[in-house]
Amino acid sequence: MSDAIKHECGISLIRLLKPLEYYQEKYGTAFYGLNKMYLMMEKQHNRGQDGAGFASIKLDMRAGERYMSRVRSVEAQPIQDIFDQINVRVNTAFQEHPEYANDVALQKRHIPYIGELLLGHVRYGTYGKNSIENVHPFLRQNNWMHRNLIVAGNFNMTNVNELFDNLVQLGQHPKEMADTVTVMEKIGHFLDDEVAKLYKQIKKEGYTKMEASPLIAKRLKVHKILKRASKNWDGGYAMAGLLGHGDAFVLRDPSGIRPAYDYKDAEVVVIASERPAIQTVFNVAYEKIKELDPGHAIIIKKDGGASIKKILEPRERKACSFERIYFSRGSDKEIYQERKELGKLIFPKILTAINNDIRKTVFSYIPNTAETSFFGMVKEAQNYLNKKKEEQILALGPKITSEQLHEILDVRPRIEKVAIKDAKLRTFITQDSSRDDLVAHIYDISYGSVNKGDNLVIIDDSIVRGTTLKKSILRILDRLSPKKIIVVSSAPQIRYPDCYGIDMAKLEDFIAFKAALALHHEHNTV
Repeated sequence: MSDAIKHECGISLIRLLKPLEYYQEKYGTAFYGLNKMYLMMEKQHNRGQDGAGFASIKLDMRAGERYMSRVRSVEAQPIQDIFDQINVRVNTAFQEHPEYANDVALQKRHIPYIGELLLGHVRYGTYGKNSIENVHPFLRQNNWMHRNLIVAGNFNMTNVNELFDNLVQLGQHPKEMADTVTVMEKIGHFLDDEVAKLYKQIKKEGYTKMEASPLIAKRLKVHKILKRASKNWDGGYAMAGLLGHGDAFVLRDPSGIRPAYDYKDAEVVVIASERPAIQTVFNVAYEKIKELDPGHAIIIKKDGGASIKKILEPRERKACSFERIYFSRGSDKEIYQERKELGKLIFPKILTAINNDIRKTVFSYIPNTAETSFFGMVKEAQNYLNKKKEEQILALGPKITSEQLHEILDVRPRIEKVAIKDAKLRTFITQDSSRDDLVAHIYDISYGSVNKGDNLVIIDDSIVRGTTLKKSILRILDRLSPKKIIVVSSAPQIRYPDCYGIDMAKLEDFIAFKAALALHHEHNTV
């Protein structure tokens, strides 16, 4: 898509199921989980490049020893910046304490970020909010280990005001009316309530205060907390959370709007927004990665046991179409085929637009995310030509000459890389006319790729506002002097905003809405 859409995030949760010494022995490093998390976040950087955050929890630490760590960044390369910060801390610890090098227990006790439970998040800054305070994961701290809560999510809540009022009615005083804070405090309230109830029950059973702590961790029913907390949530979400003692969860909305996938083996449990990220980082087969069902949560207890629990009653499936069309990585097996199919389905209308003149038509795509649908379009063009060639050859029969045969067979779709996105240009001039001139140069063109008199077909995976198309793409393509420029979208028209999925624009900003108005004016039906 030519216009930037920035309303999605990516989550990654990793739970190591073996002691850190196991990974040291098998993989040569106790930082196996950290290394995998770095790769998981990089493989999902398409979901957010404005900010990134990472948090970890160490299991079974002694009182007074740090067991939770968090680092966040809004630098130009936030993922790289996060792990640069971590590497500095780790390398400094090794330099100052050489004795840590071959002692995993000392590493765990004294070096931050190394742990069995890890949570990563990448985000785009929405509504102008891209300060460090808006970057996930969010942290809710307490001296009771069980009441510590770390939350990160890919979500958009539509009833934040209602949820905020619910917290106020519970007697809380939230510091901010933001969806992340509101959701975290909602979970935190019922977490506190559940811990308090368990503590009273365990005390009645005759256990001491110190004996109560591990029993609370064992008996805590995370699914019960999530049911109470999410009862009034309205939105699309994949919500991940870590509890201080070592439980973890990922909850998906009941309509399946936001994606979540999970994988488990003897060494690790991993949950992420993108299936191919898990496939690539952990080298596992497509079939072994499961999609988390809508309304369900995967819950990982401190002892490593993982289970799927129904939290909310699943509703009609309303997965965000833009996840499939544009936002998710195109390397996913299903999404790759779907995007090719979209390109294939648009070809008959392209034929009509070019009057079936494939010989004098150049096919290309803008931007790079449209490449897969472009392949589908070109393959269908080849199928169309093969059918025409077969008809022509059969019509000529056995008397066909070599020249005639070659003339027929030589016809094929003309494929060119017509436009190349240039380096990101800073539009520092505020006057509209001057600014538009700069915007027009976002793309460069391949001179000589199109002849005068040729049709030029450009496929885009989706067109929402059409701003870049109007101010940059069409202007720069016109310099190639084609007979006609035909821009096609492999996605259907985007006619309405979607506050549950990717809330892309106001209705009046959509190019489909503007086109409808233009048609009304043209036919005097306004």
